[in-house]
Amino acid sequence: QKPILLQGHERSITQIKYNREGDLLFTVAKDPIVNVWYSVNGERLGTYNGHTGAVWCVDADWDTRHVLTGSADNSCRLWDCETAAPASSQTLLGWAGFSFPGICGGRCGRDSALGFHLLLGFLSLAVPDAETEAGNSRALQKHSRGPPDPWGEAHSCLSSGSGNVLLGQSQERPRCFVNSFSSGTFQLPQKGTFHVLLCFPEPCVDTAALFDCTSLEHLKTFRTERPVNSAALSPIFDHVVLGGGQEAMDVTTTSTRIGKFEARFFHLAFEEEFGRVKGHFGPINSVAFHPDGKSYSSGGEDGYVRIHYFDPQYFEFEFEA
Repeated sequence: QKPILLQGHERSITQIKYNREGDLLFTVAKDPIVNVWYSVNGERLGTYNGHTGAVWCVDADWDTRHVLTGSADNSCRLWDCETAAPASSQTLLGWAGFSFPGICGGRCGRDSALGFHLLLGFLSLAVPDAETEAGNSRALQKHSRGPPDPWGEAHSCLSSGSGNVLLGQSQERPRCFVNSFSSGTFQLPQKGTFHVLLCFPEPCVDTAALFDCTSLEHLKTFRTERPVNSAALSPIFDHVVLGGGQEAMDVTTTSTRIGKFEARFFHLAFEEEFGRVKGHFGPINSVAFHPDGKSYSSGGEDGYVRIHYFDPQYFEFEFEA
């Protein structure tokens, strides 16, 4: 089955995100546009207009009533999903995301060179214009770029930062810091196991790693020969998809074959690659599995989003160790 090509952005894709049911796909890019699509056929449902800079991240709450976006215009905006009306705006640089109970977290100070303090704040949807008393913003040291998926399963853990990963049982009492990781993606499955999947987009570390969220034990490592920008865990199989490719600044001088812009599938237990999917004309910046596990989507430096539905052979495939 041919992939569905979504063309709604003029700049590179920064993140793609399914809602919980999987019927909607939200996409953001290095342009001010926030798009929402029907995932079944790729039809654009609408846009959320209001940002004036690149949009780094997007998330929908549990019942898809609200959409949260974080932008390079120093704002985090809360939207009504159905009407696209802005519900709130907060100063934010970096990422933003919903937790299960509807509390959204944001970090100010994407780049310390801009003169912003590096803060981690928590906002309640009940009072969107005020921070929750239990989660007042506080400074975090040695944090620069944050991952796009900060919240863990059932609001029980949180990640932040380039040099650190912060895991906590609640926003008030973090469990510990894990140092020496440069995380471009922090992702957990929507339900089931408590695993952390980290990507390392640095040119010298072409790796994604799996950690146990409770014990912080390093479980698996998935290695490639090119930078890895994003990774996702299948909700139904022991599969991992990695997206990346050659550095974006070198794309214009490289063919798609040499650039290795394929999405690559690895077995979760054996750490071995078993498949690749071509299509993008530049590095893949974001990948996401559909909540039912029957398809996945990828967004690239070329500005396109591709929805791939798996062939029947994928569900009959048995990995031979």
